[in-house]
Amino acid sequence: MSLSGKTTLITGGGKNLGALIATLFAAEGTNLALHYNSASTQKAAEALAADLSSKNKEIKIKVYQGDLTTASSVEKLFDRVAADFGPKLDIVINTVGMVLKKPLVEISEQEYDTMFAINSKAAFFITQEAAKRVSDGGKIINTVTSLLAAYAPSYTSYQGSKSPVEWFTKGLSKELMPRGISVNAVAPGPMDTPFFYGQETPEAVAFHKSNAIGGRLTDIKDIAPIYKFLCTEGAWINGQTIFANGGYTSR
Repeated sequence: MSLSGKTTLITGGGKNLGALIATLFAAEGTNLALHYNSASTQKAAEALAADLSSKNKEIKIKVYQGDLTTASSVEKLFDRVAADFGPKLDIVINTVGMVLKKPLVEISEQEYDTMFAINSKAAFFITQEAAKRVSDGGKIINTVTSLLAAYAPSYTSYQGSKSPVEWFTKGLSKELMPRGISVNAVAPGPMDTPFFYGQETPEAVAFHKSNAIGGRLTDIKDIAPIYKFLCTEGAWINGQTIFANGGYTSR
């Protein structure tokens, strides 16, 4: 499957992993709808879009802001993308997520609600809307975490809120088989991005590094090509969770 001329929506596409995925897809001639959540990411998302547009003048790139924790906001995002790019949407990649490292007994109701709204609810409705909008033969990819295969303390709300996304992915992959749409999830190891460091001590960082090949964290350059692969040479893969973590966890 060639990516040239396709249209891809990337939620969380303004920075870190989403931005690198966008960069790889743009180089293949893919039109891009890049979503970001908060005002703090706006400049980064707009700068990314401007840079990719200058380097890939034949493609169309648009940037969209939105809090995707309600079904109506997700539908609105997809409506805006359709208005700008037309009804043909080929690929949806969801990288939205939030991590919290805290003992279960210390997690407040508000923290619980926030974690599940961002990691589970948003993913559910993004995936649901993608199923309605993606063209036959298209691709839907969610992002989960290699911690789904970990036996570890203090990540309960993160593991717990990401776990349903794997089942959303599996179930939908079966439902969309008649339309030739594949649905998969990518489970990176702890990534060397600001997303990771906010809740970790230097000792914890060293521990995470020690569990993977080369004694290092996962780099976004290790992960972004997997999304491209699932949309091209790996298009036969369907209903799977791909753990890409240098051996950090396995199941």
